[in-house]
Amino acid sequence: MAKESFDKEIQFLRMLVLTSGAFSRQQFAERLGISVHTFDKTIRRLKDVISSMHQHLPQEQSAELSETIRFSYYDSTDPLLLFLFRAKSVKESESQRISLLLAAMNEQALTTMELLDMCCDSLPSGLPLPDEKTIRSDLKYLEEVGVILKEPGPRPYRYRIQDDLVRSLSEEELIDLYDFVDVMANTQVPSVQGYLLRDGLKKHLLRGEFEQHAIEPFLYKYHYYSRILDEAHLFTLLHAIRHRRRVRFLYFSPKSEKSYASKNTNPLFERDTAGKAQKTLPLKIVYDHQYGRWYLLSHGREGIRKYRMEGITQIEEDESVDEAWYEEKKNELEEKLRYSWLIDTGKPVTVRVRFYNPGDSEPNFVKERVLLQGQWGQIVLEDEYSFIYEITVNGTTEIKPWLRSFGSSCEVLEPIRFRREMIAEWKEIKSYYESV
Repeated sequence: MAKESFDKEIQFLRMLVLTSGAFSRQQFAERLGISVHTFDKTIRRLKDVISSMHQHLPQEQSAELSETIRFSYYDSTDPLLLFLFRAKSVKESESQRISLLLAAMNEQALTTMELLDMCCDSLPSGLPLPDEKTIRSDLKYLEEVGVILKEPGPRPYRYRIQDDLVRSLSEEELIDLYDFVDVMANTQVPSVQGYLLRDGLKKHLLRGEFEQHAIEPFLYKYHYYSRILDEAHLFTLLHAIRHRRRVRFLYFSPKSEKSYASKNTNPLFERDTAGKAQKTLPLKIVYDHQYGRWYLLSHGREGIRKYRMEGITQIEEDESVDEAWYEEKKNELEEKLRYSWLIDTGKPVTVRVRFYNPGDSEPNFVKERVLLQGQWGQIVLEDEYSFIYEITVNGTTEIKPWLRSFGSSCEVLEPIRFRREMIAEWKEIKSYYESV
């Protein structure tokens, strides 16, 4: 896979979606932390990508990028991440070469040398010709991700497309499979692979006798769609965790005024960036479903560190560490997270809360929700009108939004400091309303 980062396009689109851009090119470029020249180049690049994917759009909608995103977004079930991931995940030369390899192996099983000869004869002039090592590397990658398989037999090995499952299914079964992938990719934690699998099945169905409207009966939209792009770094980090490798990246904290800074190659024009260079050992990744946020928990010079995924740019893997030392740091983190509602590693505190049951005629949805979402907390006392729930957590900051969501059905009893804090919050909210 290509190593180029697409941090800039991610931040560009996020800013476009969240703020509808800016009043001028200069203002947009300044907010993003890039030059106006880079802004123009980026918007031209994104326009090319979008126009190649949405050729059905009328001319007036494809004229402006912001308008295109606005119209395409609600009219299409394809997420922004999919087209950006397609455009940046492989180089142009890789795209041409891998397409040729897959087309050749789709017809018959071929050896590495036969594929090399085919590539050298078929690649357009102007593109670099691959050598045997490159073809072997491509085949290894395609085999690892399950696209092709090695046929049994003596050397030299022959490779073919692994599409036995799709070919063995009937049309009705294919539709059922597509619907399942469609639902899971759009309703569970966002998944690049899920979207790509869904897209592959969709193309396979459209090559048959199916119409576009017949295979898109549902229209899903993820609530935090601008955050779907956060998981672009997820698989790099999971790979680093799996191989116990440190990572280096430029980090922009949520309090930072900028979320990206261009990589200036000319030292005469190099500017100070608002980001901070980080080198750390990834240990765990946590997804906050309530806010749609990804967090990286790692070990650095200062001990346990936490990073919001959307602030990470220019990420690269670094050296690996000793397995025993890695396990030690991982166990330290797990111990600190033992009483964490999400990622808080502060001092444990016991929270006691009284929940009030709804009326007799209604189902006790309050208790059902507490039992479902209350993690390791327990109901320690119960009567006809209420029950007391007790839980030990690291700090009260992360559990507060959950308790607040119960409104008047919840009363914090202990600790006193937390009770007073909640009372002050509700009084402040009450002061915002006038009597009518």
